Amino acid sequence: MDTLSYRTISANKETVNKDWVLIDADGQTLGRLASTVAKLIRGKHKTNFTPHVDCGDNVIVINAEKVELSGNKWEDKVYLRHTGYPGGQRSLTAAELLNKRPERIVEKAVRGMLPKNKLGSAIYKNLHVVIGAEHKHEAQKPKKLDINSIK
Repeated sequence: MDTLSYRTISANKETVNKDWVLIDADGQTLGRLASTVAKLIRGKHKTNFTPHVDCGDNVIVINAEKVELSGNKWEDKVYLRHTGYPGGQRSLTAAELLNKRPERIVEKAVRGMLPKNKLGSAIYKNLHVVIGAEHKHEAQKPKKLDINSIK
């Protein structure tokens, strides 16, 4: 029996194929959108997925301001941050963050689903969230992807 044919092939930076994908967030639920985007950015949908390598795609999310939340989450969901000084905890509700920086809602949701290490920080740079339908990455010829068709 030839054991060479049974070797596991691991992807590396040189052998990985990175595509550009365009996703429309109009009318999509935030969590379902974020989990799909995180899976695409991580590369888990590819057959040569390697956990310690950035083998995911570059994802452009358009219409970030039209994302939906269910229930009373627009008023109840709170985003916390801290200035670093005593008593410096600041909070914003989802509705306030939507008015201030709509793209941050999608960015924060996807960021929370990525690994909390150097690889997660590197993978996060492959996410491009845009307000409105126009984006500056037309030269990369992104493929439009309907996330409702992905399982």
